[in-house]
Amino acid sequence: MKDLVINALKNVYDPEMPVSIWDLGLIYDIAVESSKVSVKMTMTSPTCPMAESIASNVRGEILKVPGVSDVVIDLVWDPPWDISKMSDQARAELDLTGMGW
Repeated sequence: MKDLVINALKNVYDPEMPVSIWDLGLIYDIAVESSKVSVKMTMTSPTCPMAESIASNVRGEILKVPGVSDVVIDLVWDPPWDISKMSDQARAELDLTGMGW
């Protein structure tokens, strides 16, 4: 089921960037226990004005996964997000390759 959750997370985008939150590296941990999914995630900035909206989208996409009936989201700031957490594909899409990350 974890792979299905990851695929669902790839449908959630940061509204300020054309990259999924999965590829941005905003998801720190996913735990699946029976029909409950717990997600530890962050934002690119603690002052992100879209944090509530993004978390709501995460919850909604995960609830679409067959067998999931509950989603718990833990928004964390430690460790802080930085560009090194992004996938190579995301850095390429945002033209951030070759920056030493």
